[in-house]
Amino acid sequence: MRISTVTMYEQGVSAMNRQQADFTEVGQQIASGKRVVNPSDDPRDASRAVGVSQSLAVNAQQESSRTTARNSLGQEESVLNSVSDAIGSAKSLVVQAGNGTLSDADRESLASDLEGAYETLVGLGNTTDGNGTYLFSGYQDNAKAFSRTDTGDGGVDTISYEGDQGVKQQKVDAERSMNTSDTGSDVFMKFSSGSEYIAEAGEDNTGSMTFSGPDVRDADADGYGETFDITFNGDGTYDIASSGAEYADQTNVAYSEGETIEFGGMALTLEGEPADGDTLNVTPGGDMNEEQASLFKTIGDTINALRQPVETDADQAALDNTLSTANRKLDASLDNVLTTRASVGARMNELDALDDVGGNREIAYEQTRSDLVDLDYNSAISDYMLSQVGLQASQKSFADIQQMSLFQYLN
Repeated sequence: MRISTVTMYEQGVSAMNRQQADFTEVGQQIASGKRVVNPSDDPRDASRAVGVSQSLAVNAQQESSRTTARNSLGQEESVLNSVSDAIGSAKSLVVQAGNGTLSDADRESLASDLEGAYETLVGLGNTTDGNGTYLFSGYQDNAKAFSRTDTGDGGVDTISYEGDQGVKQQKVDAERSMNTSDTGSDVFMKFSSGSEYIAEAGEDNTGSMTFSGPDVRDADADGYGETFDITFNGDGTYDIASSGAEYADQTNVAYSEGETIEFGGMALTLEGEPADGDTLNVTPGGDMNEEQASLFKTIGDTINALRQPVETDADQAALDNTLSTANRKLDASLDNVLTTRASVGARMNELDALDDVGGNREIAYEQTRSDLVDLDYNSAISDYMLSQVGLQASQKSFADIQQMSLFQYLN
């Protein structure tokens, strides 16, 4: 069988092209550092690598979300720290105002100092982040959390919450969505569920009766945890009515000045002479509504009380009762803020733990992807050298075949 010159040329070129393709492929792998440069190089591993890359992208997005959440919580924690300091300052002034030797002018000075703490708290409640978003407005990003209304009688402005009850969340891990904020009503107008009882004298009281307490005597007593209303009658007796069914209401109980009365596991010490129709309300702190628990109302009522001249025993009793209630409410407000701050800290600690998990997950994903598509340089360089030798051999062989002709041997 005779082999034509064309056939020899075609076979030589084909061999060189194959060697050139192999040489180029290995060169691309070395240049890119990847064993799988194109999906066709290894369809199965290329497909798996795409899935791993998607997992890496999701992990990176979650890491970014955790950074955003940490920034939000960090700013809230800083504000809550300032709120705690302001409440502590206000409480110190309230305690100081209870000094019976103070004059009206002295109390006016304390009221001015207390108003400074009040304004500080209003400003903290309306804190914004770097984007102008209000921290404590819930979902109402562009609305102030708290607005003020002039009472019209020269008293401290009334503060009301204008945000909603929405709590912003951030997805910080595959199965974890975290609250990244707290509402202003929960921070400034609420007491913790475990807050102690708080007693308040009626706004229309005209007698000189004052109270101290209440103190817990028996948390297992019938009626403990209920709300109590004490009403004083003009005949020297009082009635105790409960909001629940466990405590048996009392009526026409003889009042004796300086006595400690007990009801529902609570003890309350009474001094002075109540007037007909005077009342006391004793409520668990955690059951108080937003108006009763409002930090702003507590301080505002105290400021207004300090600015009232004390001329009679009834005036002094009203001031003492206001200060006693304010003292208890400020303690409850501080406890609530500290509880919220602890919750913020716990969430930040959780973010740190999730960062560690995410970092380990990223390392594992990177290793898996590397195993699928990255290049073994030792093997690749060996293949590269072998391909180069093969290419050079095919080129030399082709060149030699080109030289072959019978005419070279004819003289």
